[in-house]
Amino acid sequence: MTRLGTYSFRLLLAVVGIVPLLAGQNPQSKPAQTSWGAAPQMSPLQQENFPPSLLEELSAIKAAALGDDYAYRQLEHLTENIGPRPSGSRQAKAAAEYVGAELRKLGLEVQLEEVKVPHWVRGEEKAELVEYPGQAPETTQKIVLTALGGSTSTEAGGVTADVVVVNNFDELQAMGREKVSGKIVLFNEVFDKRKSAAGLAFVAYGEAVRYRGAGPKVAAEQGAVAALVRSVGDADFRLPHTGWSAPAGIPAGAVAAEDADLIAHLAAEGKVRMHLTLTPEKLPDETGYNVIGDLKGSEHPEQIVVVSGHLDSWDLGTGAIDDGAGVAVAMEAAEILQKLRLRPKRTLRVIAWMDEESGGAGSQKYGKDHAAEFPDHVGAIESDAGAAHPLGFDIKMSAQAAELLHPVLDVLQSFGATAMQPSSYPPGADIAGMSTAGVPALGLMQDGRTYFHYHHTAADTLDKVDPDELQENAAAMAVMGYALASMKDALPR
Repeated sequence: MTRLGTYSFRLLLAVVGIVPLLAGQNPQSKPAQTSWGAAPQMSPLQQENFPPSLLEELSAIKAAALGDDYAYRQLEHLTENIGPRPSGSRQAKAAAEYVGAELRKLGLEVQLEEVKVPHWVRGEEKAELVEYPGQAPETTQKIVLTALGGSTSTEAGGVTADVVVVNNFDELQAMGREKVSGKIVLFNEVFDKRKSAAGLAFVAYGEAVRYRGAGPKVAAEQGAVAALVRSVGDADFRLPHTGWSAPAGIPAGAVAAEDADLIAHLAAEGKVRMHLTLTPEKLPDETGYNVIGDLKGSEHPEQIVVVSGHLDSWDLGTGAIDDGAGVAVAMEAAEILQKLRLRPKRTLRVIAWMDEESGGAGSQKYGKDHAAEFPDHVGAIESDAGAAHPLGFDIKMSAQAAELLHPVLDVLQSFGATAMQPSSYPPGADIAGMSTAGVPALGLMQDGRTYFHYHHTAADTLDKVDPDELQENAAAMAVMGYALASMKDALPR
């Protein structure tokens, strides 16, 4: 996790929401041996907060969610009927209006809260190697790539320059400006597939994504005319993975892993020149919307439990696993309660966040507008790690609060969503502001072994979502949301 500086690294990760995701992938500590030698017993405080009647309601919620296709139908509409939802786009606006209308159908009090969001649109994307060792006469080699979010444009006719390949920031710095100026820099950081296969996908992502986030800016400071990064993903389907990159003032793109290998191989043999054309545009900011729907509490309506996902997506695919699924399961949390005619004691607030992918303007605006209410926000949940089988929750809360929630995990035991992994960072980018303010925060923890096969690619589509696993996610979100909203006491901070 080395970088140009700890402050810069934390700043970048805070903006793009990486640290919260990394936190949920910390190695599990070995349980104390004494925990294996006795049957679990509810403490008096747990019994007081989770009486048999509430546990029965939580079990009913779980059973209903595991047989409900509401979340899948909502995801189907968001991805198939509306499609990709990049910030500032017409689809993002249509999606916000759709989710608001659907929540109103459920009887929630709905607000579409305005937020200014960036509007960046993709243009022409092509590259070819025009000079390289062993080249057959009058031939070129096509390079598969895509522009990174926020990239500037080449001239219409593109740019032709030598390519220099580096594996890390230190190698680039060691080259010196004279060897980089006027060239195209390729950061060839390889995604650690072994970590990913072992269940540490977000750790592997964090190690590689720093080059996507900061690489172009660092290359520009060294005089590069363009910057490319090896796609941040763990499957080699010759798919480029897009994503946010810090504004660098030069064209920036991601090449497919296979093409990065090709360029690195040829560059090791001799001179490589590329013709690169990227023509994205940064348009004026647009008005976007956080969609907020409240199911008012019966006893403490001023106290709020947030269940959420982010509505915006990248434009290559249709944003099924990132993060239409998160929005859909948050919506179902309210739908299930209405179907079962269960009224939480505290207000259950469904939020579909806008602009998580391009800087987090939606969550930042919510933090500014609702900061005075944060003392009454008793819990916040976000799902933004895919739609695969849920394993439990990443959490940032006091040890006392975590211990109090163990009866909820017992309800989720039947499908294994029982892990509760403490984190030193907020477990979701959009709930980071609340978490930092002391609100107990939870992130749905999914099986991430295939998430980065498709993340930020054209293959992030509905077919990657297993309906049964989506039901499990919906059950975990609804059960935990209702538990936080209906337990006797608010979680201690």
